[in-house]
Amino acid sequence: MTAIVTYEDVQAAAERIAGHTRPVAVARAETDVWFALEYLQHTGSFKARGAANFVAAHVEAGTMPEAGVVIASGGNAGLAIAWAAARHGVPATVFTPATSPAVKVDRIRALGADTRLVGTEYDQALAASREHAAATGALLSHAYDHPLVAAGAGTLFEEIHRARPGLDTVLVACGGGGLFAGVAAAAHARGVRVVAVEPVGCPTLHAAIEAGEPVEVGVDSIAADALGARFVTPAALHWARESDASVLLVPDAAITAARRALWEERRIVVENAAAAGYAALHSGAYQPAPGERVCAVLCGANTDPADLVARA
Repeated sequence: MTAIVTYEDVQAAAERIAGHTRPVAVARAETDVWFALEYLQHTGSFKARGAANFVAAHVEAGTMPEAGVVIASGGNAGLAIAWAAARHGVPATVFTPATSPAVKVDRIRALGADTRLVGTEYDQALAASREHAAATGALLSHAYDHPLVAAGAGTLFEEIHRARPGLDTVLVACGGGGLFAGVAAAAHARGVRVVAVEPVGCPTLHAAIEAGEPVEVGVDSIAADALGARFVTPAALHWARESDASVLLVPDAAITAARRALWEERRIVVENAAAAGYAALHSGAYQPAPGERVCAVLCGANTDPADLVARA
């Protein structure tokens, strides 16, 4: 069974990666609404936090094998592992679906990782990564289902809280649940509510809550390259229950509209998955109470902005 990430894990991760990741900028969007600009993070997404924590912890413990680290990823986690491994001189192998955006695959290769395209879905790349680890002795990382990875992601909330200690609610996109679990663990300790936002076509946490356990869901969303997990982690389900978090589903049209609004109104370019949290606000799926102070996490920008610029 997957270990449950704790607030103590998040605190340990914050100490371990301090000075290696970029502190998040928190900008006011409108009255009582802020954006966490995590798309400015190294490698263009929050995934750098978990990867930095995972690789550094194993290097410090002397448990990083000569074969290095291997991961399956839709793109962002692979980018992050390639970056973190390169910083420590560790070999990295990344398995990614052939359908992953070229902008992500090209950047993974540019960071020096052995990049292999397998299948059309994340689960196929995951199976290939596990076979590679068994055959070579490489250390198997995970895009989201690991306490070190989730704890690293949770450091994002610690920085948001330092910047805006009076926040009431934080909205985060949820796919496999690593970001949600880490953020929820930290936010619960601080008395802040978390709202997980999922595409209608990838309702992993929503389905798990209804079933009482993680269950397989379909993957059909414009944001599936980053939010296209078929199962949410047990840790995410635990923190959804423990923290009494809310889970909202938004259609692809709302995600597209929010992404477009971020560009047209604020000149912010993010990928579809990163617009999901804001989509809940922009579409009215989440309506803050009067005076409620809300922060929407914009968690990644590994996208080709040509479709935005061409129509702007």
